[in-house]
Amino acid sequence: MRISIGQINTTIGDFSGNKEKIAVFARKAGEIPGADMILFPELAICGYPPMDLLDQDYFVEMNIRTLRSLQRELPKGIAVGLGYVNRNPYGSGKSLVNAYGIIVDGALVFEQHKTLLPTYDVFDEARNFESAHTWNVFEWKGERIGVAICEDVWRETGIPGTNYVQDPVKNLLDQGISLLCVPSASPYIAGKQRIRQGLAQKISLRGNVPVAYINAVGSNDSIIFDGRSFITTSDLQAQAKAFEEDLLTWDTGHIVKASIGGREERPDPDPFKVGLSGEELDVLEDALVMGIREYMRKCGFTRAHLGLSGGIDSALVAHLGVRAAGKENIVCFSMPSRFSSPGSKDDAAELAGNLGCRYEALPIEPMFTSFLTALEGIFENRPFDLAEENLQARIRGTLLMAFSNKFNSMLLTTGNKSELAMGYCTLYGDTNGALGPIGDLFKTEVFALCRRINEKSLSAEGKPRIPEAIILKPPSAELRPNQKDQDSLPPYEVLDQILKLYLFDNLAKDEITARGWEESLVAYIVKTAARSEFKRRQAPPVLKVSKRAFGMGRRMPIARTIYES
Repeated sequence: MRISIGQINTTIGDFSGNKEKIAVFARKAGEIPGADMILFPELAICGYPPMDLLDQDYFVEMNIRTLRSLQRELPKGIAVGLGYVNRNPYGSGKSLVNAYGIIVDGALVFEQHKTLLPTYDVFDEARNFESAHTWNVFEWKGERIGVAICEDVWRETGIPGTNYVQDPVKNLLDQGISLLCVPSASPYIAGKQRIRQGLAQKISLRGNVPVAYINAVGSNDSIIFDGRSFITTSDLQAQAKAFEEDLLTWDTGHIVKASIGGREERPDPDPFKVGLSGEELDVLEDALVMGIREYMRKCGFTRAHLGLSGGIDSALVAHLGVRAAGKENIVCFSMPSRFSSPGSKDDAAELAGNLGCRYEALPIEPMFTSFLTALEGIFENRPFDLAEENLQARIRGTLLMAFSNKFNSMLLTTGNKSELAMGYCTLYGDTNGALGPIGDLFKTEVFALCRRINEKSLSAEGKPRIPEAIILKPPSAELRPNQKDQDSLPPYEVLDQILKLYLFDNLAKDEITARGWEESLVAYIVKTAARSEFKRRQAPPVLKVSKRAFGMGRRMPIARTIYES
């Protein structure tokens, strides 16, 4: 049987646009000689994740109407599998199901519901969907095909929150399937593709069946879908493109014994000591670029801008923005104050020149002076402190938002995960914006990614894309004389290791201290991170690239007792 995978980029709620993509890809697949079937990702009709749109009856109804419309419009002679929201047919439980149906010659001939409904990380499916009560087999062109929707194959991964009772894959294998199809909307996490393929190969060996993994591509809000759909047995048989729509076709009678490549099939050493190989850093860069591009497109923006301080965070965001939107659509603003060093101003200008984007200087000193004069009386001649520091950031944030309003340009924030964790940012200042592209990268990862970018640009262009001075200088907000980040924070190489234990492994203070870290240091980090939740709640969404990002993936109360300290 010749099957195709339609790896498409859907927009949540764009029923007509999503339907058109499904129809176009189905027609292309139908033109392939001997084509028998095309498979689309999980919830391809409505986009993933629909979240509380599922509470709206009209949204659910549009899923069903679009499905019925596709029954009339899809090409004949080829089976088409696609995901959608449907109403619960069981008579009890939640009102909806996460469904996957197969249409043949205008008829819906098969439907399977998702069994395992995740509630960890960014997922909240058990809130809306009823789990499958039955597991069916679709017979087509001599194959017995089972459908396990995304989480249904992740049962044995040991991820917190995945202690499921049902085993849908076993239920299908027990019925003698000859092909397992896994329609998915599996978010990108650095290094995750190796896990997906290893999991699929384990199932393939266990059941002696090929596994077709059909993944979504594109991004919606914070969540990035990397595509890289694949078909595997004990070896990888075929793989679709990363971060692009693609049509992948494979014949079940054609099985190769040698693994087909892919960037993550050939890992290289971890040159920057952050747990990611050079090739994985390249994939991470591509993920962030697509996340920015898709967020802009789906939110209706064609241009973006940011404040360029001469520091490493804004340098990375500027580079990613230019790759995502094009140099002609990115504006970088230098907004120096009395504390800005000549080097930082020169470095920002040099970077903008390297990137080829528009560069504007907006000195904030006149406005800062005016604010200080206006506040002089109520400040009662008290010494310069955090109030005056944050005032500078808020002036910059106001100017950047004014440009956004005037020119319908999307403001990119430049804060990293280490800063967000510790609240080392200013509300209504440097937290202003529509999207935080690097808000899920620790500072050490920012350095590693910038070094990797320069490593590639040196090889390709003969010079570093990001001025070396930006990478080598000690990080500083430059809001007071001779300020350095390390005046307020532990060294980033220490801070990030402790934050990973706290944020990723959910360890409390005493558990982290037992790993060999100094107790007072751990207490300070944990307490500061907990008390900074109110800032993160008001910050823009960040592009999720780790197993636990701030925002949807880590929901914490603001008002609480900080028992960790």
